Amino acid sequence: MSEKKVKIGITHGDINGIGYEVILKTFADDRILDFCIPIIYGSGKIAAYHRKALDLKSANMNVINHASEALPNKVNVINCVDEELKVEYGKVSKEAGRAAFLALERASEDLDNKSIDTLLTAPINKYSIQGNDFDFPGHTEYLEHRHGNGQKALMILTSDDLRVALVTGHMPLSEISSTLSTETILEKLLIFNQSLKVDFCISAPRIAVLSLNPHAGEEGLLGTEERDIISPAMAAADKKGILCFGPFAADGFFGSGAFSRFDGVLAMYHDQGLIPFKTMVMGNGVNFTAGLPIIRTSPDHGTACDIAGQNKASEKSFRNALYLGIDIFRNRNFYQVSVENPLKRQYYDRGGDNERLDLTKEDA
Repeated sequence: MSEKKVKIGITHGDINGIGYEVILKTFADDRILDFCIPIIYGSGKIAAYHRKALDLKSANMNVINHASEALPNKVNVINCVDEELKVEYGKVSKEAGRAAFLALERASEDLDNKSIDTLLTAPINKYSIQGNDFDFPGHTEYLEHRHGNGQKALMILTSDDLRVALVTGHMPLSEISSTLSTETILEKLLIFNQSLKVDFCISAPRIAVLSLNPHAGEEGLLGTEERDIISPAMAAADKKGILCFGPFAADGFFGSGAFSRFDGVLAMYHDQGLIPFKTMVMGNGVNFTAGLPIIRTSPDHGTACDIAGQNKASEKSFRNALYLGIDIFRNRNFYQVSVENPLKRQYYDRGGDNERLDLTKEDA
């Protein structure tokens, strides 16, 4: 029996960037349609403009009004923006930002009503999208607000060999120390550990925790956050059965290759984790929003306005984000099935000489 084709909602992002370019290049290989049903939230006319301007291979497009109308073996498009909107490559504009928001909002509605299985977001310009309806630093914070129901999101950058999660995300460097707390770090460790188990099928994940200060604070000489905040959070996580190690000084940790011995790395702030990640895997990595009931992935790059309209953008990261969304959807379903009907416990230790009691015979 063949597996269900996953319905993937794709938001077009900023129309003046490389979003449509990487989308169209990805679906130029129609073999992808064998295992997913893509639905682009954007504009068929704007997609056609990009295809013609960049001289890209034509995809088998199908314009629909609702996700329920999506056809297999087609690249489905829902028009949810003004199709007369002008594409201006490389330009930051409020019109483009509004178009990015409208696509995101429409896709979010379909996530809520289960019309799509996963969300794949093309890059937005974080400045131009700001407005009365969008007052967030980025996709992660918006999706936490929109779909979290009180649950906290965790940004994970992932590739085949490296998964980096962030305690703090899009915020000024000057605010990081005052934002960190034992409770926050413990919360992120719990989310990360659960995601590694459920979303990545790692039964007993090993998590490395990075320090905030150089040389892990040098016993308080270069900072006390490791002693006062990070280590207590790790001790609390250990009591909950989480395998976490550190805190490690980030430079030596990545420079020595120690990251290869762990299933995940928890960084204290954005650039601490993303600079080494993107140095090693830029163009192949994926941004995954963990901790939420919905599944959202995105490429590990931005709008790349400096090369927009030049047919220079690589679709590898976007394609990997599509694959990862499908994998996580299937992994979550597998995990749910695996824990639905646990075996009843038949024995317990009385203590001493490994004596065990059969509960089917006594104390049942």
